[in-house]
Amino acid sequence: MPEPATGARSGARPGARTHRLRVVEVIAETADAHSLVLQAPSESADRFAYRPGQFLTLKLPGADGGPVARCYSLASSPDTGEPLKITVKRVAGGYGSNWVCDHLAAGDELEVLPPAGTFTPASLDGDLLLVAGGSGITPVLSIAKSVLAGGRGRVVLLYANRDESSVVFRDELRTLAEDHPHRLLVVHWLESLQGLPTVDRLAAALAPYTGREAFVCGPEPLMDAVEQALRSLGAPGDRIHRERFFSLGADVFDTPAVPLGAAAGDGGTAEVELDGVTHTVAWPSATPLLDVLLAAGVDAPFSCREGACSACTCRVVAGEVKMLRNDVLDDQDITEGYVLACQALPLTDRVEITYS
Repeated sequence: MPEPATGARSGARPGARTHRLRVVEVIAETADAHSLVLQAPSESADRFAYRPGQFLTLKLPGADGGPVARCYSLASSPDTGEPLKITVKRVAGGYGSNWVCDHLAAGDELEVLPPAGTFTPASLDGDLLLVAGGSGITPVLSIAKSVLAGGRGRVVLLYANRDESSVVFRDELRTLAEDHPHRLLVVHWLESLQGLPTVDRLAAALAPYTGREAFVCGPEPLMDAVEQALRSLGAPGDRIHRERFFSLGADVFDTPAVPLGAAAGDGGTAEVELDGVTHTVAWPSATPLLDVLLAAGVDAPFSCREGACSACTCRVVAGEVKMLRNDVLDDQDITEGYVLACQALPLTDRVEITYS
């Protein structure tokens, strides 16, 4: 699911990195999936501009009284004029999804980090192959609607579910296909009728579309099978994009503790270009770059702060860094200089970073 955070600024409470969004409507999509239509206050509206496929991070009350963070993809499209909408599907034993579905109603307010995530096409004019499983349809639907409304591309969507009653956005998908018969093809895969989507069977179904850039979201076994199927058909790895679901283990909303007055020789300096502005900050050797930036009041993007979501991805222009953890960047990303700010530590006295 993919969350820039902000320091005190218009629309945020002093010292807070979240914004309050109002729940305008709760929609029961299926028996176990609810959509929340959200409205940002006018002074925060610019912070909630987003790209198709991105997600929001919600601050929810935890069972122990402290906050917990959960990330949910936007099912709405920035190209249709519709309001912000996230969709939450109950997960057995899942605290966040069940709390949202059981407790939130129209009129409630949520603390939310601004949109983030890299599961988004660079252009809406190219032909795309979209594959979703279960609630993985959420960011995929956002991408499909954006291509149809704001681009010239054609879309093939393969959507896998247990059975017909599990299909989220069934009516919306039908309407989209009827309204765009020459640009959108929706293929439903129901395990109750067709069995599990194995690598061989997926390869046969996806073979006509391997020349397209692919975006895949759903349970890990499905994404693994789709990627294997596409690779077996000759699709290059850099044309296959996966969105991962994850639960956050720490409080991502707290203010990072950064040692002040670090001793000489302990770390160095970071020059960070973000949104056309260059920030120069001291970078202690044992402190992740993201924590240094947030402590300095720099409006750096992030979500999980655990190396799992890619929302804080930036690129090293000069100097060297190491990462404590990396669950999302591949070898090509790293070769090109991309790092996760939440996991990056300096190896040289001076490091230049860009978020562009």
